[in-house]
Formats: sequence, structure tokens, C-alpha cells
Amino acid sequence: MSKSVILAEKPSVGKDIARVLGCRNEKNGVIEGSRYIVTWAFGHLVTLAEPDTYDANYKTWRLEDLPMLPEKLKLSVINKSGKQFNTVKKQLSRDDVSEVIIATDAGREGELVARWILDKANAKKKIKRLWISSVTDQAIKQGFQKLHDGRKFNSLYAAAQARAEADWYVGMNATRALTTKFNASLSCGRVQTPTLAMVASREQEIKEFKPDTFYQLYGKTERGPVFWWKHPKSGDTRLFSKEKAEQLDQKVKNKPAVVTSVERKEKKNDAPLLYDLTELQRECSQRFGYSAKETLSVLQRLYETHKVLTYPRTDSNYLSSDLKGTMKERLKAVDVRPFSRHVLTINKNGWKMAGRMFNDNKVSDHHAIIPTEEAPVYQNMSDKEKKLYEMVVTRFLAAFFPPQKKEMTDLQAEIGGEPFAAKGEKVLETGWKAVYDSEENEGKNSIPSGVKEQDTLNLVKSGLDKGETKPPSALTESALLSAMENPAKFMQGEDKELVQTIKQSGGIGTVATRADIIDKLQNSFLLEKRGNAFHVTSKGKQLLDLVPEELKSATLTAEWEKQLHDIEKDNLNKKEFIDQMKSYTGEIVDGIKKSSQSFKHDNVTGTPCPECGKLMLEVKNKNGKMKVCQDRSCGYKRNIAKTTNARCPNCKKKMELRGEGDGKIFVCRCGYKEKESSFVERRNKEKQDKASKQDVKKYLNNQEDDNISNPALAEALQKWKNKE
Repeated sequence: MSKSVILAEKPSVGKDIARVLGCRNEKNGVIEGSRYIVTWAFGHLVTLAEPDTYDANYKTWRLEDLPMLPEKLKLSVINKSGKQFNTVKKQLSRDDVSEVIIATDAGREGELVARWILDKANAKKKIKRLWISSVTDQAIKQGFQKLHDGRKFNSLYAAAQARAEADWYVGMNATRALTTKFNASLSCGRVQTPTLAMVASREQEIKEFKPDTFYQLYGKTERGPVFWWKHPKSGDTRLFSKEKAEQLDQKVKNKPAVVTSVERKEKKNDAPLLYDLTELQRECSQRFGYSAKETLSVLQRLYETHKVLTYPRTDSNYLSSDLKGTMKERLKAVDVRPFSRHVLTINKNGWKMAGRMFNDNKVSDHHAIIPTEEAPVYQNMSDKEKKLYEMVVTRFLAAFFPPQKKEMTDLQAEIGGEPFAAKGEKVLETGWKAVYDSEENEGKNSIPSGVKEQDTLNLVKSGLDKGETKPPSALTESALLSAMENPAKFMQGEDKELVQTIKQSGGIGTVATRADIIDKLQNSFLLEKRGNAFHVTSKGKQLLDLVPEELKSATLTAEWEKQLHDIEKDNLNKKEFIDQMKSYTGEIVDGIKKSSQSFKHDNVTGTPCPECGKLMLEVKNKNGKMKVCQDRSCGYKRNIAKTTNARCPNCKKKMELRGEGDGKIFVCRCGYKEKESSFVERRNKEKQDKASKQDVKKYLNNQEDDNISNPALAEALQKWKNKE
């Protein structure tokens, strides 16, 4: 009987699949059963090969060798992944295996993980695809009952491959060109550089902003409503002339408000749509200060380990209609504190999820993030996992509740012959807001129901409120994610039709890659966080001055995203796109070569390089600080500070070890300093003087004699007894 190899993306998922399918014979990265052989990757096992694979000369970075445009890009096994790759390859080549079932994440990147492994292993077996949005036992069983023909996902693979190859051509060439031309470690890419440019653009807006003072004229009446003067044509309540504002203030002093019209209407506020990844990342950034990458990591654990949420890397806020029948089981799973009372209300009233939450046309790969049919085990969750789980469940439950209803009142009046207006709102039915425990009272500027047209309302107070126009806000992580999703605000002067196309294309980057892009910009020291806001570093600003204008364009990048989407939908040939990217890469490199600009290092030290005499740079790496020669061709470098596990005796934080030889010194950010020799001596003495609790217990269990040979142990024992 022939067998099927199941290729999962990670060991944890592979083991879950094996358990559900009854495979029990585990050995060296494989779990085998009578019908299935389950194995796995560790994320990517295979990647695009380095440039020197095509030409040994590419091992050394030289401007004259660029652009590097191999006709066909090769694959190579990632370092340290060789053992598992060979394990997978061995299973794929078995004579008793007739087909491969791809069980990697159901998305563009998951498809790439599997297909690259199959391509590199030269596997020619028939392919089937497991496509599921949660990894509960039930979802796995149902998924294997309706496996898809692997050929159905060929265009998805083509899009994933095109994205990776485009990033190789543009990123490899532009980074090498910038680095060798300007003798500095500069990296750029088709997505990260426009993202950096958007932050720089916002910073420039803030820098150029000039505030204007304005005044707002108000009149508070004895029956409650507060009226505000408004311009008779524009409706603007602000007055930018102090003289005009003061004239109007005097004009309405001690005058009554005569109501000229009253409009009351009921307004329904529907529950918000369900979460997609970007919206969750934005909200977690605003509420908890989590980074986009951190939020995705927590969601991945809730999906993969706890199995309580569906697939997180989704760009849809909607559900497919085939999920309607699963709502009862999902409600049952979340019938736990603090949600039980809301589930009871839903069941008691027989409420169904709002129909607007279901839209097959707006679900491509994956539906919105919702709870699975698996009940949560809170004691196994971290605090962050609980917070995110509860956010998703709250949004999910709100979708079952009716709309919130408000009475909106619009009063128009005249005071001293000048137009004034007052707006008020009153909550009639709390609706879905009850799930958020935010029941509202009378609402904003509540207006008594008895107020009617032609009423005269006496003023108890009037005056001017002074204000100032505010600059645009600096981009927080939440705001940057929004800008990447919809960069239209950063496309002033562009064709309106093109702006609309960009909105429809999903912006720059994808829900799955945006967190990594932001993270990479920070790790490359191009972007830094000050407080909650992002700022472009000196290095980042110089990079933006050096790169060709097109590479900074959100428009061009978003157009590429649309083309990748077209490849995925089989509306565009991959080769056409790659040929276009190669041509573009050549233009980018040519532009950099012709540049007459220069790069100024902002981390130059006064220390000359002992090899060539040029001044050295101070740089940071994950292990500490080092000095490197600014001339890349020289290559001299040496460590000057290393982050250690030694803790500061004052603040308990890790200290840096600086200096060389006998001059080595431990330094803490709090200001504490100690010579390495003194530190070692102190630590050794502490170890000798300190008796462990285990030693004390052992002594008590085995000794009754008062003649203690170990004085330190005796002292510790006495202290321990005194505590008792």
C-alpha cells in the first residue's frame, strides 16, 4: 500500500497532525503510521542562493560587478537546516510514497516554504494541499476529508516566488551599490525604503508646520445646551482673527438664543467588523504598546499552541458563508468567564451573528480572526496571550448583538443675529456596546427633549475659547501600519485614479510582512523609536538622499503589490513581472553609480585604524560595541565593549565589559563602574561566604552535632533558624 508524505511547517503542527491521524512511530524528525508519513520544516529550510553561487567574483562586493542579474535564480539549503532537509528529502524519495500533502501555513509564505523544499529535493510526486484556518483536532480531521489538488495553488506559489525573487534582484543590487559607492553599510529594498520615506515625509510635515491661533465663541444656556458660533457658509466654528472674535463676543453678550430649527433623528451604530491582522496590531500598539511583530508572535501561539484562535495572517474582516454552521460550537467554547453572561444573553435572545459579517467576495485565502471551537485554558496562557484572546472574543461576541441606537439632536439658533449651533446625543439602546462594558448615559451635550423651534433660551455664560492648530502627529507603530496599508495620504499630487488603485491593492507590504519590515528598519539603524513615535535616524535620512527617487515611491511599491496580487489570481504572468523588476534594478544601479553625493558617518571616533590610518567607526552589534575601519576594503575591526551576564550590584541590570587586558572594566548604565579584577575577587568571596539553602537542609537532616566544621554553613544555619 502506497503512503503519503505530509509536510508541515513546524514540528509542533506536524506532531498535532500525526496524533490526529494516528501516526505513532517517531524517529529523527519523522512520525510514521500505516498510511501517512509526517515530517516538517523549521520555517524555511531552503532560500534563494547567494550571489557567489553564480559567479565566484561576487563574493567580494564591487560596484563594477553590478547589476547582478542571473537568468534564473537558484535555491540553496539554509545553513544549519541541512539535517532536517535531508530527512524530508529522504521521505519524499521513498519508493512506497505516491503523493505529498503540503500542510504548511495556508498562505503565500507557507506555500513558498513547501514548494522550495520540494523543488530543491527534486520531488516529482503528486501534490495535494491541506488548507485549514485553525489547527484544532476537528479542523485537521475536516481538512483531510477535503484535500485540494496541489495544482490549484500554482499561481499562489508563483506570486510568492515572484515576491522573493523581486526582493533579491532589487535588494541585493541596491544594497551592494549603495554600500560600495558610499563606503558605508547601507541597506534598502523595494518595500522597506518607501516605508522609511513615509516616516521621513511626516517628520518634514511636522518640521514645516506653523501653528495658527484661533478662537471659538460659545454660549451656554440655562436649560442645558451649549451653542457654538459657526460660519454661515463653511460651517467652521473657528475664527482666526482675534479682532473679529472679540467683536462677535461683544455682540452676543447678554443676548438670548432663539431656536430656529430642531432636528432629531435616530442613528444606528453597527458592531465593528471582525479583526484582521493589521487592525489587531494597530489596536495592540495603541492599548498596550506592543510592537507589530510582538502581536503577531502572540497570535501565532494562540493559533498554533493553544489552538483557540484561527489563522492570524489574514487581511480580511469577513467570514465565508460556510462558517455559519460553526457559530454554535464557537459560542460554546467562549462560554467562560468573563464572557459567560454575554453568551447567555445571545442564546436567551436567539441572536445570530450579523449578516454583514459574512461576505464570500471579501474572503480570499483566510477569513477574519475569530475563536475556534476549542475552549481556552487560561492557566496555560501568558498575560499577553490572555489580553489578545479576550480582544478577539469581545469583538466576536459584539457581532451577535444588535446595533447601538442613539437619538441625535441638531439645534440651530441665532444669538444677537449671529448663527449658532448645538449638537447632542442620547443613548436609546446600548446594543453591542454592552459587550465592552461601556454603557453610555445621556451622551455628549445632552439636549432636553422639550426644546423646540422658536424657543428663547437665556444665556448664563458666553465667551471665547482660545486654541491652536496642531501639527500632524508623528507616526506611531499603529499609525505606520495604517500608512503602509493605505499610503494614499503620502501620495499628494498623484493621479486620483492611481490613488484609488493603490487603496484597492492593499498598500505596501502584506499583513504577513509589515511587522518584519518595521523590525528590519530598526535593526538596520535607519529607524528608531522615541517614546511611542518613530523617527528617521541620521543614517536613514542620508540613505533617503542617496537612493533614486523611484525607490522611495509608495506608488510604485503599491503597484508592484497589485501585480503580485494579479499573479496570484492568474491574471499576470510571473516572467513579465520579473523581467520588469530586472530592468528596474538596472536603472537603480545605474542611478547610484552616477551619483555625485557622499555619505557622512555620524559615528566616527577619533581613533585611527592601526592598519590604514583612517578614523574608525563605533558600531553596535547584538553582543556589544566594536570599532571598525570606515574603509570597507581595509576590514580591520576590534571589540570595545561586550554585553555580559554580570549584574550590577546597584540596579541588577546587565553590565558591559569594556577595555583590554588588565584595564578591563565593568560599566552599568546607572553609572556604576568596577574593575574586572575587583569584580572577580568580590564574586569569589561571595560564593565562599554563601551557603545554599540545600546545604542547610542537608545539614539539618544529617547532623545533630554542634561542632560544625564549615563556619559559613554554621552562620547560614543560625540565620535560617532565627527566621524560623
